[in-house]
Amino acid sequence: MNDTKSKPALPDRFSGNPRSPHHIAEIFEYEVGIRFNGKERFDVEEYCISEGWVKVAAHKALDRRGNPLLVTKKGTVEAFYR
Repeated sequence: MNDTKSKPALPDRFSGNPRSPHHIAEIFEYEVGIRFNGKERFDVEEYCISEGWVKVAAHKALDRRGNPLLVTKKGTVEAFYR
């Protein structure tokens, strides 16, 4: 199995929401992992490596448009391909 298609570089800021200007559809073709403060997280909706924050859903809370309410957490962020 030769992978002739190279993986795109992971951006400094990335969002999973398709309406966000930081959403890049080509990255979703691969599995991306996020390590936050040394632990791998699976619930990250958006991240910024240079500013050191991630946004995660706040349990069952929804905003007025029906989207999950996001909480910002600060710390060390690393993004990688699995």
